[in-house]
Amino acid sequence: MHTLDPTDDYLGIVAKACDHCLKPWRHSVIDNSINSSYDSLDHAFDLILKVECRCEKGQRYPGNDLEVEIYKSGSDLSITLSWISYPNKSMLWHGRHSIWMDPANGKRSKTPDDGASLEALARRLRSIFLKEE
Repeated sequence: MHTLDPTDDYLGIVAKACDHCLKPWRHSVIDNSINSSYDSLDHAFDLILKVECRCEKGQRYPGNDLEVEIYKSGSDLSITLSWISYPNKSMLWHGRHSIWMDPANGKRSKTPDDGASLEALARRLRSIFLKEE
């Protein structure tokens, strides 16, 4: 797995990870961070990304758009995935393992039907952004 260097096109790499894990959809990624600070996990790190979804023919499917937050938590890396169009749908928190949560109260919730592919995406993103020891 490719570990990112600060000079890498991390938006393109995230889009490719989404394409791989969320087939058959195609994705583009926009950095919505207020102060984008990706320069490796050795320093402050917090990204808020918008993942836009399209079919293979290019038609937008905004109902499948995701917000991805990637942030340093202590010396570890955490990722949250949530649906932009469905703020009440369970959201995924992924650190060393995945936990589905009710966004209204933060309590655990059951894995949604489409949860396995999002868990795979979170694992892939974590491995990309997590600096190898």
